[in-house]
Amino acid sequence: MTSETTSLRVLVIDDNVDAADSLAVLLDMLGHATKALYTGENAVQEWRTWAPDVVLLDIGLPVADGYEVARRLRAEGCSALLVALTGWGSDADRQRAREAGFDHHLTKPVELEAVEKLLATAPRAH
Repeated sequence: MTSETTSLRVLVIDDNVDAADSLAVLLDMLGHATKALYTGENAVQEWRTWAPDVVLLDIGLPVADGYEVARRLRAEGCSALLVALTGWGSDADRQRAREAGFDHHLTKPVELEAVEKLLATAPRAH
């Protein structure tokens, strides 16, 4: 279990409600505070009000895709660790994610251990 000193605020954004909720529950069980969103439209507002340390963001979102959400977050000054969680894993997809402002790119299905390793590198925003 994660110690209190390493607990992070993690925002999970995925239009697959079951996937978002399941990942949020697992991260809660590891001692992190989590919130799940199912669209990207409110991501910037949630970042402003909740100040997550990490944003785990699906790229294939409807309306505003993950690339657009990442660009908006970065334009607003978001310094949270941005991690793309996506089924798209080609080199071109990874490059596009970097250009949009993502720090890391994980291809689904994602192993919890890989997420935990990234969380260990996240700076605290609060």
